Amino acid sequence: MRLPQLRLDELLEELQARLDAARDTRDRVHNLLEAVLSVGRELDLEQALHSIVEAAAVLVDARYAALGVIGSDGSRLSAFHTVGVTGEQIAGIGPFPQGHGILGELIRHPEPLRLAKLSEHPSSYGFPANHPSMDSFLGVPIRVRAQVFGNLYLTEKRGGAQFDEEDEAVLSTLAVAAGVAIDNARLYEESRQRERWLQANAEITGSLMSGAAHQEVLGLIAERTREITGAALAAVAVPMGGTDTLAVELAIGQGAESHRGLVLSLEGTLTGVAFSSAEPVRSSDVQHDERISAGPPRFLGLGPAVAVPIGLGERIRGVVLLARKSGANDFSDKETEMLQAFAAQAAIAMELAERRQDAEQIALLEDRDRIARDLHDLAIQRLFATGMTLQSAGRFIEHQEAAERVMRAVDDLDETIKIIRSTIFGLRARDGDGAPGLRARAVRMAGESAPVLGFAPSLRMEGLLDTHVPRETADHVLAVLSESLTNVTRHARATRAEVVLETDGKEVCLTVTDNGVGIPAGGRRSGLTNMAERARQLGGGMEWTAPEDGGTRLVWHAPLRQAPDPS
Repeated sequence: MRLPQLRLDELLEELQARLDAARDTRDRVHNLLEAVLSVGRELDLEQALHSIVEAAAVLVDARYAALGVIGSDGSRLSAFHTVGVTGEQIAGIGPFPQGHGILGELIRHPEPLRLAKLSEHPSSYGFPANHPSMDSFLGVPIRVRAQVFGNLYLTEKRGGAQFDEEDEAVLSTLAVAAGVAIDNARLYEESRQRERWLQANAEITGSLMSGAAHQEVLGLIAERTREITGAALAAVAVPMGGTDTLAVELAIGQGAESHRGLVLSLEGTLTGVAFSSAEPVRSSDVQHDERISAGPPRFLGLGPAVAVPIGLGERIRGVVLLARKSGANDFSDKETEMLQAFAAQAAIAMELAERRQDAEQIALLEDRDRIARDLHDLAIQRLFATGMTLQSAGRFIEHQEAAERVMRAVDDLDETIKIIRSTIFGLRARDGDGAPGLRARAVRMAGESAPVLGFAPSLRMEGLLDTHVPRETADHVLAVLSESLTNVTRHARATRAEVVLETDGKEVCLTVTDNGVGIPAGGRRSGLTNMAERARQLGGGMEWTAPEDGGTRLVWHAPLRQAPDPS
């Protein structure tokens, strides 16, 4: 009877094992369904990605899990979401992986990959310092509409076991659900983004139609584009009439001060290329991009950037440049497309506002002509006739004092007629003589000096130079700028020069800095004396110093209202 008893025990144990396996399978399917429902409920993309990683770790009982998002170039990871690693461990390891080694293997070959020992794979080349030890590995790609979005990476199955075919099947099923969830979250995010762009367009159109100033509208464009795209810096450059250059009229955000007033060439610069081609231009690392013009560093700490023209076709009104912090995601095709559409709509709104202003200006001029005509044909004629009548009547007045009063009234009428004629002339006069302003003349002078210097000087301008600086003062400023650049050419032996021209409405200031040999002791100073004399004539002054890193820094300034000459 002992042998049948043993056989019965074995059958019962086998039955129990099968029941346990069925129960485990049931629980695993239940957990998988819960995970699918969990990730499917998320509409925020970042939260959805984190939920996918957490669910993957639970389903296959892995100690460490990660989801790597593949960048727009398809060859490296642009984002990395982890589970099982603390913030302190991440800080000790350093930057997130870019997709080399085993991670890159899954990018190049998007198929499930299961390894018993990571280090034995040909693509493995070890871990960075402070990285946790990892042996077993399971990787599965996540596809969104037949395109690989990223990969799930699972390591170190708990209990020292290996990942098996069932783990791979479960994780592959989760990856399919994750692809649907990611697609939904992206569509939701895109719809929200479009709504925000539409609201921004409506705000700009409303501001323009209500008569907002040009500078205010540009500021609104910069602020809204920076907010919606998550950029750290936004700058708007506009063309300078009569020159092949752009001037950065407005900048907000990180490092904005170094951009305001900067003059950029249309050739060889990120902003200039966007303006000339009328197409968006992107950079994955603006800090080291060769299309950034020379001058002091102004993109420190910034990485991905995009320059988008404001307008379409030949009617480009400017360029908006956006830059994100270093390490952030590149500007995607979809983001650039939305940004371009927004800029085009903003340009149309600006065009309509200008047309309305032109119509209002024409109506105003016509009204002025009508008033001038009425004054000339009606008021002056009546006054003239009244004066003639009084003058004739004055001969019949015998009382001397009364006759004198009548003649004084006639003189007053003559003076009134002169005043009205002057008013008529003012109403019919047209503003401006067509001469180029201080900005354009300074740009032209700096450009003309480039062949002689051997390099293009950096030029930055701030303030209402064409409006606030009188013509005579502007002539002195340009003469000083010409003399300064000539001195750099003849004596400095410099490889870089920076020109800053600015006004605050009270004073105009010109600063010219070079990295040359400096002003030698006992050298000729006739040019400096002439520049100082120009400043003195206007009630200003001039100083020059030697910066710590070498060269010369000349500062010339003058008040916009000439002070009396002390001599």
